[in-house]
Amino acid sequence: MAIWKRDSAFDYRRKNRGKAVKTVVQVGVLLVVAGLIYQAVFNTSTYSEPNQGTWSSDKGFVALSYFGVGRSGTPKLIAKNELDQQLKALHDQGYRTISQQDILDYYNKGKPLPDKALFLSFEDGRNDSALFAEPLLEKYNDKATFLSYAGKLGNGDNKFVQAKDMLKMQKTGYWELGSNGYRLSYINVFDNDGQFLGQKTEKEMKNKSKVAYYNHYLMDFIRDENMIPTEDRKQMEARIAKDYKLMKDTYTSKLGFVPGLYMIMHANSLQDGTNPLVTDANERHIEGMFNMHFAREGAAFNGKSGSLYDLTRVQPAPYWSTNHLLMKIRKDSGQAMTYIDGESDRASHWDTSTGAAEFRENEIVLTSPAGQEGLAYLKGSDGLSDVAVTAKLSGNVVGKQSLYLRYDKAGDAYVRVVLADNEIAVEQKKAGQAAERLFGTKLDDVSWNEEDLALSRAAVYTKVQANAGLAPDNDIPVNIQQTRKVGVELAGGKLSLKVDGKELLSGRDIDASIAKGGVALSSEASKQNEKDDIYDGHFVNVTVKTIGNGGEQKLFYRNTNEGLQGVISSAKHGFNKVVDWFIDTF
Repeated sequence: MAIWKRDSAFDYRRKNRGKAVKTVVQVGVLLVVAGLIYQAVFNTSTYSEPNQGTWSSDKGFVALSYFGVGRSGTPKLIAKNELDQQLKALHDQGYRTISQQDILDYYNKGKPLPDKALFLSFEDGRNDSALFAEPLLEKYNDKATFLSYAGKLGNGDNKFVQAKDMLKMQKTGYWELGSNGYRLSYINVFDNDGQFLGQKTEKEMKNKSKVAYYNHYLMDFIRDENMIPTEDRKQMEARIAKDYKLMKDTYTSKLGFVPGLYMIMHANSLQDGTNPLVTDANERHIEGMFNMHFAREGAAFNGKSGSLYDLTRVQPAPYWSTNHLLMKIRKDSGQAMTYIDGESDRASHWDTSTGAAEFRENEIVLTSPAGQEGLAYLKGSDGLSDVAVTAKLSGNVVGKQSLYLRYDKAGDAYVRVVLADNEIAVEQKKAGQAAERLFGTKLDDVSWNEEDLALSRAAVYTKVQANAGLAPDNDIPVNIQQTRKVGVELAGGKLSLKVDGKELLSGRDIDASIAKGGVALSSEASKQNEKDDIYDGHFVNVTVKTIGNGGEQKLFYRNTNEGLQGVISSAKHGFNKVVDWFIDTF
């Protein structure tokens, strides 16, 4: 019997080719990383001051404050490409950044601002924020405030920008400096079982899933397990005064001055549930040390009647699309917006009747209006009857994404599959009647990493509440994403449904009056997300096929990456992952 033997020369050549490819990839990654470092260290571009003589508005300004910027998005950091797109969209429709002095002059002297004024800032003092944001400030000639914690200056943590580098950033004109405070530390901490944990540092609070309630260091009296203060008013005031003194002394020593702007941690606490004595103690020091204070978060707009020590900003979440941000600014300011649609060829197949849709390769990002449903209708699908629709629904778990079949716009009748808050449902609506739920079930549990969580449950509690125990939060965090592959077939009066390859329905009866109509996508915010009533639905690889009398399927519409485009897209995403690994590792 003949036995085939591997050609050793062939094997040797193949190994050499493999080494060559690996070397090219490594060199490419190193060049990218080196370019980023060179740009951050040696770039000599300077900010071009605006012509304030053209400013004439007294309508206020919008304030955005990003927690941090990364090369690729994380649950905490916005991806630099997404930030680029957001800043471009704002710049293209006339938004111009303003400085801290511009805000002071607006409130103190009545000086005008640009017609669309934007105050931009980056919190937490991270190196990656400075590295990835500065090229974008240069690109759009934007000015931003870079905030830090004084206690992280000189503490040896290389994740944070140090004083000498902040001063270099300031010299370019693109950056001003601000403060988040002296420390990020917590008091009056309880775990999910109601056990009192006392005081914890930032590092000690890494496992956030076990934390039920807490207060930021400056936001309350220090209390015992019964929530009874362990310090009197004088001791509380002395503790708070010491923290502000440490902040002042550190900035003065390291920078030579105290930044003029303050964003307290935790936002929205002062005057909103915090003990009035604690509020008064903080405000005396804030007004004595700083020129202005962004005390609130959640609303973007600051009007003429506002106060320099009660300013508000929005912290765009890393998962927000550009249209999500624009929708939020429109809601808060009332200013008209032009939404982006991405790839126009792909967008031309859809009619977005409410909300905004962005087309990114094989993905449709459908953003709902505030408190309403966003809807995109597939053009030319009006007369479809028997269809099969498949798509990956990849938005955040907390929210609603829907696939409509036989959607009769005039008669307001339809069949739809709804994925909402990790439950899947099928509904039908006959003309002139309310929607009827035909089926519903909870899907497999969703998991997430501890670092995906954000501490957001700070408050003050009574002795009765503490003694009763603190119930754990069983809700899925609003920033957790999950992809579900959904396939639905509707033929005659029967509907079948699959989710992630598992058949959940087969031959479910549909009312005969709902005979034909179009295909549509929709998105809507969940009531579980109390802080945000705008939602981004993500629909990937949407495919629509018609079903013939014999059960045969014919392609009607497909939004996927095909051929060379698919290869290029996969290569790009793979390369980005390798670069991210190098940056995180080295």
